[in-house]
Amino acid sequence: MDVRLKWYYRLGFLLLLFIVAYIFMKLKPLWLPVLNTLLSVLIPFIAAAFISYLLHPVVEALHEKGVRRWLAIAIIYILFFGGLGLAIYKGIPAIVEQIRELAESAPKVAEQYRDWLRKLDHQTSHWPFGLHEILEEGIAMVERRLNGLLSNVILYAMQVFDFLIFFALIPLIAFYILKDIDAVKKMFWYLTPQAWRNQCKAFIRDVDASLGGYIRGQLTVCVIIGGVSSLLFWIFNMKYPLLLGIIIGITNVIPYFGPFFGAIPAAAIAAAYSPKMVLVVVAIILVLQFLEGNILSPLIVGKSLHMHPLFILFALLTGGKVGGVFGMIAAVPLLAIMKAALLHSRIHLLKLKSPKDLVEE
Repeated sequence: MDVRLKWYYRLGFLLLLFIVAYIFMKLKPLWLPVLNTLLSVLIPFIAAAFISYLLHPVVEALHEKGVRRWLAIAIIYILFFGGLGLAIYKGIPAIVEQIRELAESAPKVAEQYRDWLRKLDHQTSHWPFGLHEILEEGIAMVERRLNGLLSNVILYAMQVFDFLIFFALIPLIAFYILKDIDAVKKMFWYLTPQAWRNQCKAFIRDVDASLGGYIRGQLTVCVIIGGVSSLLFWIFNMKYPLLLGIIIGITNVIPYFGPFFGAIPAAAIAAAYSPKMVLVVVAIILVLQFLEGNILSPLIVGKSLHMHPLFILFALLTGGKVGGVFGMIAAVPLLAIMKAALLHSRIHLLKLKSPKDLVEE
């Protein structure tokens, strides 16, 4: 009887949980604006925390060599934000101009592909019915999106300008985080329940050991690959070198699949102008990937994640299914955090003192 009553309690709790969730979703018009406002306020703090996380090891390295902390932060600030500001000041006008040129040439590029389809029409009669219509619709969709790309960029640029003062707080917040990092650590230390403090400290240390080096290394490699690809495209007179280089650099964050995603726009644009340019683009991509896989990644990123490639591939496919390209970018960092969380959860449940005990089992 007690067992049956216990199950009744459990079913009642689940039913109550579903009712609360249902009511919560029905009240979405009330809490969603509050949540959006809260997220917009937290964005500068999140961005500043991420920048501080990237710059903290460099500040600590200079501080350990005898440089005063405020001076180390000032040096890093001048180099980081000065370089970032210069890149934005010089790069944004060039990117907008190249997007404008690409949007204006989109009908020409689309018409070139339509001519190829018409020439192949007589040689592809054995293709499945409706394939040409699908290709035509795809080309028309790409053309429409390219035509609207410039207006979207201008719209986003105006929004960024409207919130320029708001986002200008990011360097200031990052400065105070770096300056008072010990006070920030103490604050989180005292906010954490005493029974969890040591375990949380070990968890954060393990996540930082694997994820920190991976993120910093990947960002460095992506900047190098994006810059070198833009330079090579410019040397070989490829259209839109800066825009395509940025795309290659951003997609390079995605392991394994990133180079293919980055190469598709460059190869598609090159094919509309010259078959020779396609070979040049493919050669540049292959050389850059050889350079990254054999020199840059082993030297800069290393094997900080300590995970089998099958797990990484599974995470990438799952992230791509859930969140598209952004999901694939976030998949590997989230996998590293989940790995550390599972390991420390097991340690906590088994009441072990360190991960070494798990290895010795």
